[in-house]
Amino acid sequence: MAAAPAATFTIGSTASLGQRGSSLPQSRSFGLKFNSQNPLKSFCGLKAMSSVRCESELSFLGNKSGSALRASFASKAQKENSQKFNYQLQPQASYKVAVLGAAGGIGQPLSLLIKMSPLVSDLHLYDIANVKGVAADISHCNTPSQVKDFTGASELANCLNGVNVVVIPAGVPRKPGMTRDDLFNINAGIVRDLVSAVADNCPGAFILIISNPVNSTVPIAAEVLKQKGVYDPKKLFGVTTLDVVRANTFVAQRKNLKLIDVDVPVVGGHAGITILPLLSKTRPSASFTDEEVEELTVRIQNAGTEVVEAKAGAGSATLSMAYAAARFVESSLRALDGDGDVYECSFVQSDLTDLPFFASRVKLGKKGIEALIPSDLQGLTDYEQKALEALKPELKSSIEKGIAFAQKQAVAA
Repeated sequence: MAAAPAATFTIGSTASLGQRGSSLPQSRSFGLKFNSQNPLKSFCGLKAMSSVRCESELSFLGNKSGSALRASFASKAQKENSQKFNYQLQPQASYKVAVLGAAGGIGQPLSLLIKMSPLVSDLHLYDIANVKGVAADISHCNTPSQVKDFTGASELANCLNGVNVVVIPAGVPRKPGMTRDDLFNINAGIVRDLVSAVADNCPGAFILIISNPVNSTVPIAAEVLKQKGVYDPKKLFGVTTLDVVRANTFVAQRKNLKLIDVDVPVVGGHAGITILPLLSKTRPSASFTDEEVEELTVRIQNAGTEVVEAKAGAGSATLSMAYAAARFVESSLRALDGDGDVYECSFVQSDLTDLPFFASRVKLGKKGIEALIPSDLQGLTDYEQKALEALKPELKSSIEKGIAFAQKQAVAA
């Protein structure tokens, strides 16, 4: 019998790489290639070899990559040489993840990507309709997690019971000519109700908010959790990873850099001018003309509209959002699993500025946010400093709008 050709399976995630002379670790995406030749009993779904080989240049892996990979996948490291490593794979699929809004345009591809994670033991998919078929489809993928579907409010509590990470992409998508504020009246109520259920059934879970407008829905979630007496600001996240993914992609294309090496912190919020890519903090270091800074900043801020217009009424940025959200989910799982070197940008309760919520790089740990990273906001260029001050009024207004909505609903109840 002829040998079957080798196949590869890649998981995108984030590894933080410390550099000599730098106090701030740098976020990096890394890929794990599972060479599919011989079955592996403990991870037979992928029919992987008994090892995972991670090959890259030293500039990507760095000296600290081993700890990130070992912590994420409970592996035994065997160093082959200074630039190539071979790890014995012993995945520990032990975390429950719930996707609320799993039948939607973001929810379906996001659920599929989460199904690929070797750290997930149970994947709970919830929506008000059409989720049974999505769950049946995804459940056929031969990866470790067990998939269950839950339909409607009557099944929401069972969906959330014992969950470690809750991801909320539920809501209506943007349409041509629609701003994120236009989404508010519908999505605000959806997020309020879902987070209320989370508070009742898994109050200790990491809560990842995707539903737009994030600048308002995260404050709404915080107020609901406060009203329930279970608010932990370290475990509530607005997923702004797509802004970072876009910034990395656009900068790499413009400067002809190797994409895997590029890291651009994005701060502020998650809509229009509140999205502020700090191009001066790009790693590896890159120089930009004033014109390039302006063009890149505007494109990153308006990238969502770029996709909405390109789809011409057929949808919004669902696929790239799902990819970015899956990256944040994987980072959250790695942090829960004991990886001590996980950094992501996220819209969270913050004291880095005079605003109560702000997107910045954060260090993740088992209990959520371990630290906010203030150094990105130090030594800004004049352009970045002015943009930072310019975004604050709009971001402040969006935050206050969310808080007012949640408080008004509480009084009405």
